This record gives sequence, structure tokens and C-alpha cells, in this order.
Amino acid sequence: MHAAANMAAAGRAARPLVAGGRQLRVPLRWRGQVAAAAPSTKPQAEPETRKPKTGILMLNMGGPERLDDVHDFLLRLFLDRDLMTLPAQNKLAPFIAKRRTPRIQEQYSRIGGGSPIKKWTAVQGEGMVKLLDSMSPQTAPHKYYIGFRYVHPLTEEAIEEMEDDGIERAIAFTQYPQYSCSTTGSSLNAIYRYYNKKGKTPKMKWSIIDRWPTHPLLIQCFADHIQKELDLFPPDKRKDVVILFSAHSLPMSVVNRGDPYPQEVGATVQRVMEKLNHSNPYRLVWQSKVGAGDSSAASCAKHTASSWYCCQDRVAALHSKSVGISKYS
Repeated sequence: MHAAANMAAAGRAARPLVAGGRQLRVPLRWRGQVAAAAPSTKPQAEPETRKPKTGILMLNMGGPERLDDVHDFLLRLFLDRDLMTLPAQNKLAPFIAKRRTPRIQEQYSRIGGGSPIKKWTAVQGEGMVKLLDSMSPQTAPHKYYIGFRYVHPLTEEAIEEMEDDGIERAIAFTQYPQYSCSTTGSSLNAIYRYYNKKGKTPKMKWSIIDRWPTHPLLIQCFADHIQKELDLFPPDKRKDVVILFSAHSLPMSVVNRGDPYPQEVGATVQRVMEKLNHSNPYRLVWQSKVGAGDSSAASCAKHTASSWYCCQDRVAALHSKSVGISKYS
């Protein structure tokens, strides 16, 4: 009877246990055996990492992390025919990039020596996939990929990595809230050209998030940041502060062919002001046309109010706005 009980207990002890996706067999211990086993000198195997199932490709223009990256950034930018068309572009683009590099390097040096966009995209990506793994376990594990148009990691490099990882479903997620054929459109064309050049069809099933100009959380984020800054002004002057919404400009040739970007930027501004209950005067100004931002700041300083808050849409534009506006402060 005792023997039968011991055999049954031994059988139960020998059943495999699952740990970290691998089966571990518990060693049998018989009566009279020394309880303390000698410690194993073999290294413990690391738990197997699950292969990502869903990949989110975070699309953006990117920015040079170091001053040495500025030239290549400009070269790719001026060669992009989705962004601009130039006469003899293959020859003119290298000339313009070389000519502008010193001035752009000086501007980046004045805001810290490079663009932080890759760092912050990675922070957002890490937070995003953690949420997605929790919210949608059936499509997990999720992995984010950064795909920039003009600096590494390039869009094409990210797609290559996704294919190598064996991603089943891919989501092209633009980081531009408002759609333009010269920004999001350029990134989507880069995906198409990648497969067209390779002469193969995607192994992954693709879907696209191409715009989100009035998403409630985007609007709430803008409104919260603006309100936080408005609260820094003295109460008696707060309602007179002019809010400048600064967005990147487009050539009129792009606008005239029906690009939706100006209307979608306007929709974002309208929703933000509604969230703020139209508490302050405001203007939508366009950045990157020489002198455009400065003229708006000058107009506010001369005719409208003594204080304003600038709501900027891109980190890369910090230099032109901060330096330009400071002249009128």
C-alpha cells in the first residue's frame, strides 16, 4: 500500500511542468535520498521571446540627430519629388543640399545640436505597444518600427526588418495628424516603391492610419498644454494673450491641386479653440516660408496684444519660431 502510494506520488512528480513556454521535468526524490541537491553549474536558459505578430510602422519625416547628418537629410529631402519638383532635380538637389548644410547645421546647433524626434518616437512607440498588448492580446505581441523619409532608420529599412521578423499584420501609422501628399503621401509612396522595386508582393497584410486631425485625444492634448501656458500669465492679462498656431507651410502649387492639409490644420485649430471655449484671440500662421512667421509675430506685437503663446506643430521648427519671435518680445 505504501509502495503503491509512493509510486503514484512519483508518477505525479514526473509530470512535465510548463515554464516560459518550455517543458521542465521535475527530478524524482525517493525516500532516503539526500534532500539537498548539489547546485547546478549549467547556465539557466533565457525564456524564449515570442515572435511579434503585429507591426506598427511609425511614419515621419525624421530629423538629423547629429550635425553630421544634416547634409544627407537635406539631400534626400530635395530629391523627394513627392515633396517638391525642381528642374533637373537630380543635379540641382545635391547643389542645394551642399549650399544649405552650413546654415541648417548652425540652426540645429542652437536647439541642442540635433533633432530629438527619433528619441521621442521611440518613447511613444514603447508606450503604444505596451497598451496594445494589454488591450488586444489576440493580435499580440506588437512591435513598433520607426520609418523616416530622410534620415535613418529609413522607411525602406523598417519594412525590410518587419519582413525579416515575420510580421503577419502591418499597420502604417502616420505621425502627421493632418494628411498631405507631400508628407504622409510621400511615406506611403515609399512603401509602394519598396515592393515595386523588389518585384514582390508583401508577406504582411497592410492597413493604414493616414490622418487624425480631430481625434479627441489630440485635441485634448493641445488644449491642456495651451491652458497650462496661459495660466502662467497674470490673470488681468490672460484673456488678451494671442494664441499663435504655427503649422508647416505648403507651396501654393500643392494647395491648388487639392491637397487637404490646410483644411485639416484649420479643423484641428477649430476643435482646439472649441475645447478652450474660445477663451482667447488666436491666429493660424504658416512656418517655413521666409519671413511668414516673423510677420505674424510683428503684427501681433504692433496691433493686437503685448503677449502671445505659440502652439508649434513640429520640433524641427523650434529654431525659426523661437529665434524669430524673440525679436518682438
